[in-house]
Amino acid sequence: QVQLVESGGGLVQAGGSLRLSCAASGGIISINTMGWHRQAPGKQREWIATSTRGGSKNYADDVKGRFTISRDNAKNTVYLQMNSLKSEDTAVYYCNADLLTSTTWRNYWGQGTQVTVSS
Repeated sequence: QVQLVESGGGLVQAGGSLRLSCAASGGIISINTMGWHRQAPGKQREWIATSTRGGSKNYADDVKGRFTISRDNAKNTVYLQMNSLKSEDTAVYYCNADLLTSTTWRNYWGQGTQVTVSS
């Protein structure tokens, strides 16, 4: 059974940094795109960043220059380094990935990790 497990969330002061991790496991043959989204209270889930297996990276304008996505394909893990955090970055952060298992390609989501930035 495929699982994506995020970690690294927490409480940080504005201007600080956090590093999120998301490890995928469970019958995975291959992983293509991995990415991060977030959902703030009362708002829709929004896309933050994407990393393809080939190395391409894309960022939402709100986080460009402050957040960095990276991945370790050997560990099936994607990271999100978040610097210069602002109060408006407060949200639940979710990772997702396009995974190939024994049956098919499918998009999977983690359970989310809370990031709270105090001003």
